[in-house]
Amino acid sequence: MSSVSITSGMFPKPVALETQVAFWRNVYGVWSRSQVVLHDNRFLDVIYEVIQLPGNITEGYTPIQKELVRERTAYWQSRLRDLEQKVSAGIPLTQDDRRLAVKISPRGDLKTALLGASERLRGQRGLRERFKRGLEISGRYDRHFREIFRHAGLPEDLAHLPHVESSFQTQARSSAGAVGVWQFTRGAAERFMNVNTIIDERLDPVASAHGAARYLSYAYGKLGSWPLAITSYNHGISGMMRAKQSFGHDFMRIVSDYDHPQFGFASRNFYAEFLAAREVASQPERFFAEGIRYEKPLDWDRVVITQNTFVSTLARQYATDKSQLIALNAAWSGPAQSDRAALPAGTAVWLPSGTLRQIAYRAQQNRLAAQQPENKGASAHVKVSYPGNVKAGGTATRTNASLSPKNGNYKLAKTQAFAR
Repeated sequence: MSSVSITSGMFPKPVALETQVAFWRNVYGVWSRSQVVLHDNRFLDVIYEVIQLPGNITEGYTPIQKELVRERTAYWQSRLRDLEQKVSAGIPLTQDDRRLAVKISPRGDLKTALLGASERLRGQRGLRERFKRGLEISGRYDRHFREIFRHAGLPEDLAHLPHVESSFQTQARSSAGAVGVWQFTRGAAERFMNVNTIIDERLDPVASAHGAARYLSYAYGKLGSWPLAITSYNHGISGMMRAKQSFGHDFMRIVSDYDHPQFGFASRNFYAEFLAAREVASQPERFFAEGIRYEKPLDWDRVVITQNTFVSTLARQYATDKSQLIALNAAWSGPAQSDRAALPAGTAVWLPSGTLRQIAYRAQQNRLAAQQPENKGASAHVKVSYPGNVKAGGTATRTNASLSPKNGNYKLAKTQAFAR
């Protein structure tokens, strides 16, 4: 599929979806971790209460905070059940009842709106601090992610998807077994990247971004629209194919009417969350007046090995401490780190920034030394062809490098240097 067809239309936002997008904008950019919003899980503009949590604010709830949320949830469920019974029986409403009725159904048809409202009550904790931290971390990867999607012929703004999935936390793990910044399950990852007993590319943000590009390109080709393809990231391609068979490309009909046990709150809202995250990340000054301190773009060097190679051999060849090499390459498994298994040919390896320049410099010095009269006939141990003019803006430059048998009898090719 051509890049023109795959990017056309980009990310439409139906008018009927704005309520959901607005809700998630508030979750990401307004409501803090100290706040829990009690709301209707179908009609996201129906907000019953914003609870202010007491005490220390951490990732989880303290016992006191948990009890407060439970009490307020029970209170509103009781109020809603009571109001539903009164409306159904035609019992006159109190002033408080009428205020709640207007909140639930400002446009009338209260009886219909109240059906099941007590069961639709849901709590959502604010994510403002978490989203802000994700924005800061995204500074490391945004340039590279965008380049990956651009080269794949996909919209660059797909680089915002990790804000929804993981807030750019490299160690993020879900209850469903999804791992890493891009939150791939093992089953899905095995189709779109390297996942085996030696390497799990889900743990490498850049490698898994390539996997995400392959997945999203494939999903778009199957589903034909970005709302469906992005939602499939949560609900699966086969699930969205079933939804498409029932409602075609009418995304709002899918959101409101598609009935499947696994198409719950998360799936219904996934595309709206992406749109909201994209808005907040693209206009951070609107939501974070205090400013964002973005991390510096990733500038490590990267090589792709052409033969099976042990980590200790790589460390010697690149004059790098083995522990540092392991720290840079989170995708390597225990057997690879301990040299019980070699990294397979084709593995992309991160190296400390400047390593390739140092190799190029040493190779140049070797060549100059070999040209001296007293050194005629001598050969350099390392032969490197390196352009030496890495462009700014994150563009990868390529070269070929080969190491002599004396240095380990391994050839290393397709090296990349990411610009500072």
